[in-house]
Amino acid sequence: MQTAYTVLILLMLVSVSRLIGRVIPLPLPLVQIAAGALLAWPTLGLHVALDPELFLFLFLPPLLFSDGWRMPKREFWHLRGPILTLAVGLVLFTVVGAGYFIHWLLPGVPLAVAFALAAVLSPTDAVAVSAIARNRLPTPLMHILQGEALMNDASGLVTFKFALVASITGVFSLANASLTFVLVAVGGLAVGVALSWLVGRLRAWMIARGWDDPATHVVFMLLLPFAAYVLAERVGVSGILSAVAAGMMQSWLDLLPRQTNTRLLNRSVWSLLEFAFNGLIFLLLGLQLPDIIKAVASHETSLWPTLLYRALDVVAIFLVLVVLRFVWVQSIWRLSVLLRRLRGKGDMTQVPTARSCWLLTVGGVRGAVTLAGVMSVPLLMGGELFPERDLLIFIAAGVILLSLVAASIALPLLLRGVDISPDERRRSEVREAWRKTAEAAIHALETEEASPQDAAEAALAAELKARIMSEYRHQLEVFNDSAEAQALAFQMDLLERRLRLKALRAQRLELYSLSRHHQIADDVLREVLGELDLSEAKLGPVK
Repeated sequence: MQTAYTVLILLMLVSVSRLIGRVIPLPLPLVQIAAGALLAWPTLGLHVALDPELFLFLFLPPLLFSDGWRMPKREFWHLRGPILTLAVGLVLFTVVGAGYFIHWLLPGVPLAVAFALAAVLSPTDAVAVSAIARNRLPTPLMHILQGEALMNDASGLVTFKFALVASITGVFSLANASLTFVLVAVGGLAVGVALSWLVGRLRAWMIARGWDDPATHVVFMLLLPFAAYVLAERVGVSGILSAVAAGMMQSWLDLLPRQTNTRLLNRSVWSLLEFAFNGLIFLLLGLQLPDIIKAVASHETSLWPTLLYRALDVVAIFLVLVVLRFVWVQSIWRLSVLLRRLRGKGDMTQVPTARSCWLLTVGGVRGAVTLAGVMSVPLLMGGELFPERDLLIFIAAGVILLSLVAASIALPLLLRGVDISPDERRRSEVREAWRKTAEAAIHALETEEASPQDAAEAALAAELKARIMSEYRHQLEVFNDSAEAQALAFQMDLLERRLRLKALRAQRLELYSLSRHHQIADDVLREVLGELDLSEAKLGPVK
């Protein structure tokens, strides 16, 4: 029962922290970390023991799956150059640069372990950045940060696992590691895509036979990231990349027919899951802070001088991470501009201004994935305690806190005076999507074939095709006392819902066509599709 009480208390705190975050002008992750630390204060004394493997398995697959699902793939493809250089090149640059610095700063940390720490400090958290920036970041920069966060979660954690294996076995070969990295990455992507495709085919088969209960299909979606992760790990490839690939593949398979109620339920469930899991991770970080501090200072005679020195180590490592990121961003962007000039391309929409470079640098906030990764460090190595495990967790927690605080201070200052004009392209695509789908609906109603019916019903159908009655007039007729009026209202209601359903389905098919031909973005597709689904759900069951 104690475990159940603890889970309920944490879930309640996640909700309360969201309300507190609306009152206190602080990023939600900082509020949740502070709430967890307060709950772990000796007076209250809530203690949560974490199993590293369970922590990694429980939190990472669904969060990475959701990130892959929601990532706008057209923008990802257009910005693939900057995203991949940040998500792969910067991760390797950080692992090498920060790894050697950590080993020099803390000689008691073996080099392989220092590389592992640098790798787990590489992933960024675009959700935390969005919460801090409050939608004021320029759209291209936000898309770059989202794509980087999605990809470097995978690249950073895969590199982290390689470094951990090297530290445990004491064997490392760059050639073998590079080849294994490619095989593990490609294998993980293949497993995720294949399993997601199979689940999509299974769902389509079930729908064709009338087994379209929304709850059943949503449970399949909830289990998919865990299944992708476990299956990939079992065959020796990356479970992290498998979960990401499964999410990206599932966003295409989400357009199955007769799935309106499933999509509505699925969006609600996944929004709740993301909110709860992200909040729980930061709450758990706060709950672990007293134990982390005690563990770091347990071998020292004095508490405060030790904490001061360790805090200075955290500040030094954080500053090195910021410098490495800024140097990489500046160098890559200037190189990309030079290459465009050499190729004679005049597109200079991504000119590396000082402000944009600093926004990308400060926007590299560390968050949930870093914490989940470092918590997965094994307790033992070769029958002995893992070297400096408590110190690694302390440094990771400190870097997360510093990056959140730095972004909370620096981003509003950097965004001061920046005029964020509305995304005209997106607004134009939304208008075009509604125009096209409306034309498709009108065409579907115009070509509606008349079924055998009496004269009164034919007149009603013609009237409804020309102009759908207003909702208020329909309600007045429904509540009329006469039996004839109620029968007429029922008949009109049934005809109206049939015609509206036909029009909505025509709109949806046209929307799918626009998406397949890459005429609208994924976020436009989701927005319009969500409103169409809501409109269809309001109609209720139509016979």
